[in-house]
Amino acid sequence: MKFTLQQTDPKSSARAGLIETDHGNIETPIFMPVGTVGTVKGVHQRELKEDIHAQIILGNTYHLYLRPGIETMEAAGGLHKFNGWDKPILTDSGGYQVYSLSGRRKIKEEGVTFQSHIDGSKHFFTPENVMDIQRSIGADFIMAFDECTPYPCEYRYAKNSMEMTHRWLKRCCDHFDQTDNRYGYEQTLIPIVQGSTYKDLRKISAETIASFDRPANAIGGLSVGEPAEDMYSTTEIVCSILPKDKPRYLMGVGTPANLLECIARGIDMFDCVLPTRNARHGMLFTSEGIINIKNLKWKNDFSLIDEKSPSSSSRFYTKAYLRHLIQSKELLGAQIASIHNLSFFLWLVGQAREHILNGTFSSWQPKMLEQVQRRL
Repeated sequence: MKFTLQQTDPKSSARAGLIETDHGNIETPIFMPVGTVGTVKGVHQRELKEDIHAQIILGNTYHLYLRPGIETMEAAGGLHKFNGWDKPILTDSGGYQVYSLSGRRKIKEEGVTFQSHIDGSKHFFTPENVMDIQRSIGADFIMAFDECTPYPCEYRYAKNSMEMTHRWLKRCCDHFDQTDNRYGYEQTLIPIVQGSTYKDLRKISAETIASFDRPANAIGGLSVGEPAEDMYSTTEIVCSILPKDKPRYLMGVGTPANLLECIARGIDMFDCVLPTRNARHGMLFTSEGIINIKNLKWKNDFSLIDEKSPSSSSRFYTKAYLRHLIQSKELLGAQIASIHNLSFFLWLVGQAREHILNGTFSSWQPKMLEQVQRRL
């Protein structure tokens, strides 16, 4: 993996860059659609490429490990061959799922014992076997095994958890470096900064993660219920410490406003289930603002969903028709809305990149920030 920093905005920390991988290039800042079980829910791979213009997608280690299972992943030749996606893939480590399964897991120094949400069977994740699992899935980018702390979180717990995450990272790196790439292409390990919203812990964690000198770095444990301002201040502190010549990935974030605010603070990569999850419930993000398509006001609105959208669906179907589909619980409604929202998120980060390269990001960002938060 190679990262080239192409431009930095003169009045903020916003950056435009290029990540080169064996499965293709990624222009940053970038948003990565989430494909939890090997698919971005309700969206064909063709639409991801041609309509949404996705450059990289995510797979979920916990879910793919449980179903279809690692034997199937290996027999297929990895997730790229299994789902037909030939561009880069990033897999999370399962740490967030472990966090969300608070009633079904036990965390120890050795690793995490957890119960499957499918059949209740018991499993054990360690820093070492999570590296092996992600290698077998075939990710281009493999996340280190960490603990994602809840919010709010007591200082002592956050500190102990962060220190254990650092010890786990050492084990991840040692094991990763002793094993080979799978399926004939390079796989890259990314460590994760933790420390809840405590500034001193985040500084310690950022410095520790940077000392491992990996090709990219991530920030975890945010967008878990903390106020937005805490997310932004934490991101700013961490980005001031992480090396400038490596991509920075903010995990699980977020809304269009979150993206714009965190791009301004130096983030290069984002992912979140929000665009597809909200789409299925009728919330659309558009260039003019946020639409709840279920509202009666759209019943006889025969204007297009979003004329500025790069998505052909958004420039073909009307608001009234989409509202009818969503209200009728037609699968096509969720699909159109999902494609639209993902297209908008990719359009938004693409616009941010263009303005960074042109030196106009700082004048464009506040206006766009106001627009994307407007309720229509």
